[in-house]
Amino acid sequence: MSYHHLNRFDRVRIETLYTLGFSTRQIAIQTGWHHSSIARELVRNTTGNTYLAEDAHQSYENRRTDSKPHGKYDKTIADVIEEKLRLTWSPEQIVQTATLGKVSFKTIYNWMYQGKLSLDEKALRQIGVKSFPASN
Repeated sequence: MSYHHLNRFDRVRIETLYTLGFSTRQIAIQTGWHHSSIARELVRNTTGNTYLAEDAHQSYENRRTDSKPHGKYDKTIADVIEEKLRLTWSPEQIVQTATLGKVSFKTIYNWMYQGKLSLDEKALRQIGVKSFPASN
């Protein structure tokens, strides 16, 4: 069984039926959703005795945006890393001292490969380092 989210149309149907005084079970029968899904939707998005589909959908989109991981990248940390790489520190040294373990040395290499750090392979002090793959 796959998991699906309510869409704007579903929320408008819920709003209409809820305004007409239907119970959560009656709304569930009309919409094809489980009654507990309808109840959770109403609890999350009802203000007073009013359920507004547009407000509910906007709240849903805000919650979805906030729920996604944003990663470790931080401009301040990246600036410190770039400064230390210019001073010929290795990523391993940077992790142990300058960043105090906030990122791993693998993260530093990944940021270099992804172009998040404005340095190329010449910034690494090791001789014979393989070139970075071409960035897209």
